[in-house]
Amino acid sequence: MLEQVIAAVKEVAHQEIMPRYLQVERIYKEDGSFYTEADMAAQTSLLERLHRICPAAMIGEEMTGLQQHEQWEAGQDGVWAIDPLDGTSNFMNGLPFFATSVALLREGRSVLGVVYNPATDELFYAERGKGAFLNGKPLPLSKRKIPLRNAIANVDFKRLNRKLAEAVVAGHPYASQRNFGACALEWCYTAAGYFDLYLHGGQKPWDYAAGCLILEEAGGHRCALDKDDYWSGQPWRRSVIAALDQELFNQWRDWVRSHQS
Repeated sequence: MLEQVIAAVKEVAHQEIMPRYLQVERIYKEDGSFYTEADMAAQTSLLERLHRICPAAMIGEEMTGLQQHEQWEAGQDGVWAIDPLDGTSNFMNGLPFFATSVALLREGRSVLGVVYNPATDELFYAERGKGAFLNGKPLPLSKRKIPLRNAIANVDFKRLNRKLAEAVVAGHPYASQRNFGACALEWCYTAAGYFDLYLHGGQKPWDYAAGCLILEEAGGHRCALDKDDYWSGQPWRRSVIAALDQELFNQWRDWVRSHQS
């Protein structure tokens, strides 16, 4: 199944997304967010292909909220979580940091995940219990033992509560910070060892389902701001505290939680 999903993801990315790179306009939703023709075309094509591979329920970012919740509730035999174009703002502005993300969840946990950036030809993938890979190379690509003060963090500030965001800005415990604007790839870059730390205030299933599995299979560690069991509770908004190294993760988790309220 993994090989079939990889083939489907790469085919859709090259047929529906890359030909529209810098060629499409924003279409605004009622909540002020936006999508493009590329998002919709890729989602439609992925839904068709994935249904042929495994006819499970499907939730995609460009579905309505009602459709997403109905599909999640119908997913007793599994749910596909799909972000056809993660990082739409980057895609619109010509920044080559966007991806197609697909995960299969069973009993609320990811068992297969694929994240593909067609602009850089970076293919991240994992199956539960079988390790994680980037273009055939086992992850992480590098793993270093460093103190928290020397770490590079990927932090998304806009979804953190104000107190935590101000604490991170004013007294961050790490050396340097990035925010690349594509959740699935940020998970994968943490799994690869490009980032030492990751912090995000709230993600939907299509944001985290594939990337979280890839990080786990790379040997990384993660939790939410308010709970250690990342996969427990409602799936619709999950925060992220993550790192590859266990000791570094413990230090980062403790620092973040001590500054959030």
